[in-house]
Amino acid sequence: MLTYMLKRLLQMIPVFLGATLLVYFLVFSMSGDPIAALSGGKPMSDAVEAQLRAQYNLDQPFWIQYGLYLKNLLTLDLGVTFSGREVSDVIAQAFPVTARLAVLALAIEAVFGVTFGVIAGLRKGGIFDSTVLVVSLVVIAVPTFVLGYVLQYVVGVKLQWASPTVGAGASWGDLMLPAVVLGLVSFAYVLRLTRTSIAENISADYVRTASAKGISRTRVIVVHVMRNSLIPVVTFLGADLGMLMGGAIVTEGVFNVPGIGRLLFSAIQKGESATVVAVVSILVLVFVVANLFVDMIYALLDPRIRYA
Repeated sequence: MLTYMLKRLLQMIPVFLGATLLVYFLVFSMSGDPIAALSGGKPMSDAVEAQLRAQYNLDQPFWIQYGLYLKNLLTLDLGVTFSGREVSDVIAQAFPVTARLAVLALAIEAVFGVTFGVIAGLRKGGIFDSTVLVVSLVVIAVPTFVLGYVLQYVVGVKLQWASPTVGAGASWGDLMLPAVVLGLVSFAYVLRLTRTSIAENISADYVRTASAKGISRTRVIVVHVMRNSLIPVVTFLGADLGMLMGGAIVTEGVFNVPGIGRLLFSAIQKGESATVVAVVSILVLVFVVANLFVDMIYALLDPRIRYA
């Protein structure tokens, strides 16, 4: 198991380099001039423009710019934004907010999605099963920004159960409503995936054998059915953590959450390649680390993996 984990850690190197190279190239190829965006579209002298281009290495070819970025990255220097702030400071301010938002969304989709999915799978074809399938399909079909504005208006404005906007100093309670919106679509997928796995495994031969041995139905479901059914669900949840953090742009925009999503969107608009690549690199690391945890959870759910 330790050797396998070491191999996965080594796989992070080409994944990281490939992701940063691709994102850096896409930002480099974007239409528009970052210096013009920096000046707000106002004219500037040739001397000032040349100084700014030299300061941010914009006067160099792509490979030199990327090489300089990797060189600085090895010394944990993420560069500076066009406003003069350190990129590391900007990310350090925004990342914890999005991390809390993603963790809340992941907890909501995992707890409620698995719970409702197990009940629906055990009662396949019943009223509850049909209802949750219809509701989950509606949630998947409706865009996230529509769900966000609807819940913001109903829960935040009309009912006043939560703050309609978050703003600076976002606490766990302030992030609850945005987390519900962010996790709703994934909740529907977790529910349907759990329901399908439970419905398939409940009629498997090993379940009938365990029941024939006199094992209680509760133990059969918890020990045998759920442990095998949760393996694909855990896989989805592990990958979804990174997707939640990267996909928080819309939700953070609706609820005015000062997180990574808004930072990334603003950096793309301004053409700040250093900020964009740094944020994407962190998201890549989140994906890889989450998948490492998923591999360890596999060993807990399936003894065959642990013994191998």
